[in-house]
Amino acid sequence: MEKPADANHPILDVIKRRWSPRAFSNRPIEDQKLRTILEAFRWSESSYNEQPWALILAKRVDEEAFAKALTCLVEANQAWAKDAPLLILTAARENFARNGKPNRVAEHDLGLAMSKLALQATAMGLFAHQMGGVDPEKVRETYGIPEGWHAMTACAVGYAGDIGQLSEKLRELEQAERTRMPLHEFIFADQWGQAAKIVEGH
Repeated sequence: MEKPADANHPILDVIKRRWSPRAFSNRPIEDQKLRTILEAFRWSESSYNEQPWALILAKRVDEEAFAKALTCLVEANQAWAKDAPLLILTAARENFARNGKPNRVAEHDLGLAMSKLALQATAMGLFAHQMGGVDPEKVRETYGIPEGWHAMTACAVGYAGDIGQLSEKLRELEQAERTRMPLHEFIFADQWGQAAKIVEGH
């Protein structure tokens, strides 16, 4: 299923095509494709090249490992993520390795890297649905995440599935029009809330 963005201005096709479905096929992700999306993640930018991130992978073909990861998601996400062939849990390192000082942009950098993963997945015919709906303490306890790190998000990755496998409510969400706020609502200049002239009316 494709739901390309109705962009107001020209953007890369892979950005237009990236979206977050809930209906996933149980078709496994080929190992080389998985390594490729992880390589895209690896080459993301980060402050001082600290790479303050870690991922935990759980493939659906490994039922025990997958069930373990699934329990870390909130119930609403478990309802559809259970069909995905891959779950990823993310974590960010709180302090710089270079000097031990707090890294206030670690979560930002993790987000950048996950965006690269999602775009690479899209370019290869896969979909990535990123989730904030996780239980961080459950992740910490389940996987023994050490002090100095904190669990952040989850991501389901796989091929698109049949929306008929979803509940009626989720089918409605799956088919809903994709929307974004217009640029002038969040691109400012001079002072907060004052739209930059370049985006006025856009």
